[in-house]
Parts: sequence; C-alpha cells; structure tokens
Amino acid sequence: MLLVDDDEIVQATVASMLEDLGYTVLPALSGTEALAILEKGAKVDLLFTDVVMPGAVSGRQLAERAVELAPGLKVLFTSGYTENAIVHNGRLDPGVELLSKPYGREQLAAKVRRVLDSAPREPQAAQA
Repeated sequence: MLLVDDDEIVQATVASMLEDLGYTVLPALSGTEALAILEKGAKVDLLFTDVVMPGAVSGRQLAERAVELAPGLKVLFTSGYTENAIVHNGRLDPGVELLSKPYGREQLAAKVRRVLDSAPREPQAAQA
C-alpha cells in the first residue's frame, strides 16, 4: 500500500495502524514522492492519499496519474476537509472512496478492506 500524507506524524500513526493490520506500507510525504515510487515500478494494490496536500501534485492529481501508471490500482482518499476536490454539494464523485479524518483503527481497517475487495474503477475526471 502506498500511503501519502504530508503530515509526518499523521503518516507515521496511520502507517503503524496499517502495519499492525498486516499491510505492507510504502510511505510518501508528497504526490511527487509517491509518483516517483510508482514510476520505479513498485507493486502497489492500494493508494491511500490525503486529498489536500501542498506542492505541485494534489491527492486528486496523484490518483489520476497513479491509475495511468498502474491500471487497476485501487484508490482511497482521506481528508479532514468536507469541501474539497472530490466532494460536490455533499456528494462524492462517482467511483471515489473517502475516509474522513479523524478516523480510528476499526474504521480504517473496514474501509481499506472494502476498497481492496471492490472491483477496480477508473477515477472520473475532476469537475470544476
């Protein structure tokens, strides 16, 4: 699993929870860093990324490019914001999975399992 969060403390906490659940975690602090990992050919089943991140590559942009690099890659977004690039009028874009912050270990475990067990979906283009 590729875990992308620009907050090192959040990233370390979530990585620890995921590893305790039996997942192998590749951490990245930015979209650019995550893309570099994928471009090197890392085998990843799930991209778990924050939606809002500083830098040149947002979580949404990362997901779109990641699926191009690794067709069939599952994507799970997380965000502490209710209004962002994937929520429109209180509804998620089609095919988008979101785990809102804050969340606990049980919520994380259930959502990750559900996304991994779901059929692969192509992310929809971001709407303006």
